[in-house]
Formats: sequence, C-alpha cells, structure tokens
Amino acid sequence: MAIIENSKLTVVGAGSVGSSVAYAALIRGSARHVALYDIATEKVEAEVLDLAHGTQFTGSSDITGGSDLSVVEGSHVVVITAGAKQRPGQTRMELADVNAQIIRTMMPQLLDAAPNAVFVIVTNPCDVLTVIAQQATGLPPERIFASGTVLDTSRLRWQLAQRAGVSTSSVHAHIVGEHGDTEFPLWSNASIGTVPILDWSSPPHPPLTLEELGSIAVDVRDAAYKVIQGKGATNYAIGLSSARIVEAILRDEHAVMPVSTVLRDFHGIDGIALSVPSIVSATGAVPVRNTPFSEDELTLLRRSADALAAAVAELR
Repeated sequence: MAIIENSKLTVVGAGSVGSSVAYAALIRGSARHVALYDIATEKVEAEVLDLAHGTQFTGSSDITGGSDLSVVEGSHVVVITAGAKQRPGQTRMELADVNAQIIRTMMPQLLDAAPNAVFVIVTNPCDVLTVIAQQATGLPPERIFASGTVLDTSRLRWQLAQRAGVSTSSVHAHIVGEHGDTEFPLWSNASIGTVPILDWSSPPHPPLTLEELGSIAVDVRDAAYKVIQGKGATNYAIGLSSARIVEAILRDEHAVMPVSTVLRDFHGIDGIALSVPSIVSATGAVPVRNTPFSEDELTLLRRSADALAAAVAELR
C-alpha cells in the first residue's frame, strides 16, 4: 500500500460544511497538513485561527489557510465544499445552476494549483457537479468524484442498527444512485453480520418487515431536509464522512465506499455520475463493476441516472 507521507488535504470553502470537514480531518488525523481555502478572507482566516487554537489537542496535524490560491498548492487531496447553501425546503437539484457556474470557474484554477491531486466534490448537487467538474478539467473519472452516498449509507446503517439492537459496524448495507431524491438501498445484499436483513432477529428485537425497510429508506432519503429545517445546515456528519474518504485516499486503503464517479458503461449507464460501491485508494475511485443488483434495483438505478441526465442537460 502506497501510503502518502507528509500528506496535505485542502478543503475549499470555509462555510459550515468546509469548516466541519477541516475540523474532522484534524481530530481524526486524516492528513498531516490541513489547509482551508476560501475567497472570503476574514471568514477563512477566522476559521483557521479558531482551529489552530485547538491543535494542542489534535495530535501531529496542523492547519493553515487563507484566500490566496497558493493555499491549495502541494495538495494530495482537495475536498470542494464551496457553493450556495441548501435552504429549508429546497432540493439539492434546485442548487444546480448557481453551483455549476462556481464549479466551472473554480475547477481549472484548482487543478493548476494542485495538478496531481485527487478531487472530492461535496458541494450539492454533488452528482451533477461531478459531471460538470470532470468536463471542465478533463481529468480521468477516478481522480474527480463526489462524496455521493457515503453519508446516506451511514444514516441507513445507523437506523438499521438502532432497530436491530446491534452496533452500526455490524450492519452491511448501502445506499446507491443519486445523492438525493432518487437514491435507494441495495436491500438484495444487505445483511446484519452474516444474516440477510429480513432474516435477522435478536430478542427483544423482532424481524424487520418490508414495510419497515421502506419507511427507513424514506427516513434516510429525507434526513438532510429534517436537519436543515431544524438547524439550517448539515455539517457534522458530512464532515466526518468526508474525512473518512480522505483517509481512504491518503492511506491507499482500497476501501469499498459508495462514492459517485462518472460511470462508463456501468449496467448500460454512461457519462452520468452515480454512487455505486467503489474501490477508493491513492489513485482515486473505481466502481466495483460486478456489484449485484436485483432487476428492481437496476430499474431504480436507471431511473436515478435518467433524473441526473436530465439535470445535467439543463445546465449545458
């Protein structure tokens, strides 16, 4: 495994999500050097100062940042969170126009500053923006991908663990497709430990029903709306999940995660970014092509692809 020594992560965007990614990366030791970049000078300098004040307690990682693009230079991974914030009641797709323009302008500049980096798009709608970013840079799909449904999958596993009375790490299930309203769980190969999801029972927890699984899937899909309605933004969990993706890259883990890459003839889907289980390593993310889908799941995956294709077409 080609672990990257003296690693550098740059987070682009010093809003609630970007600052949470930087904070999570610091406390987890995700990278040796963490940088925060934003064009809003006063804001980014204040966030960096606040984070720096706590580095006595974060191990060997350090934090720098500012509003000059030189902050990005030397990065091994660049996580992009910059863009308009999702408002209460607003879908991720409704953010597309303004954030697409930001990505088109910013990506060539970031690539010039960090020509060898792996780029991770967190800004929503992340699947659509990944297609835009890949087109704007010409990078191979494995080097520019979205955080996708990594967080949605964590939400799913947490809900299932609560219901089944087990630890979250014992739940093996994935959300795939769009990071948004057409996402869905891969129930056909979901399990708790080695037991298929519908066969699991452990007193006092009775077996799950199909109706319960459907309700859980809806709760997971709509979880971000609930958080945004209550506090204005989702930030802690996406910060943690983004830091975890960064670790898989910098430590060359070859970890399987449901990130979103621009797919090439994946079950007939081409040129659209969707989350499917993918191998994440120092070279980026590569979809696991032999991931099994039931016929119903393939229909849902293609429905998700069609929705995203329509959204991308509107932005061209």
